[in-house]
Amino acid sequence: MSRQAPMQLPRGRPRSFDVEAAVERAMDVFWSRGYHGTALPDLLRATKLSRGSLYAAFGDKHSLFLRALDRYVADALTRMDIELAPRREPVDGLRTFLAGYVDRTSGANGRRGCLLVATAMELAGQDAEVGRRVASFFKAMEARLADALSRARAAGKLADGVEPSSAARILVCFVEGLRVVGKTAPARMTSQATADALLDRFIR
Repeated sequence: MSRQAPMQLPRGRPRSFDVEAAVERAMDVFWSRGYHGTALPDLLRATKLSRGSLYAAFGDKHSLFLRALDRYVADALTRMDIELAPRREPVDGLRTFLAGYVDRTSGANGRRGCLLVATAMELAGQDAEVGRRVASFFKAMEARLADALSRARAAGKLADGVEPSSAARILVCFVEGLRVVGKTAPARMTSQATADALLDRFIR
């Protein structure tokens, strides 16, 4: 007696939209309006999804926000990995890193601000998952900067008495503070001069 092949159950309908593109569009909305200032209709318009599709793909507004924040963090860390790559001369990498923050805190970019800083101010003290992500990002940034400063010390480029981990923490506080000051549209020349002056305290 021949055995029948098991019946194949129909698969669910494949998603007909680009999930990552939807996350990026949602990220732009959260970036512009903040978490509490963003309503579901704002996200539906931006992503061009129906309510059912959005919930099926992402769960809820909070889950979509975490996904958008993860995307923002991943983009920032990728940028840092390029700027501070070990193959680069470490002081040049540090100058490139700081110049990038000057760019992002000047003009319209500066007035837009930083999604991570805005999120830290709005939610980090109230939302444990957000707080962990923000803290993890700052820790990852600090580790990358400490590594670059350690390589600068090994190359004889660090000033006497400068400890890489302490200098890295100072740089993290500086660049994130620069994002806040950038909301007031400071002169680019002033921001660049301040960044140069700080780094020059650390190097020979």
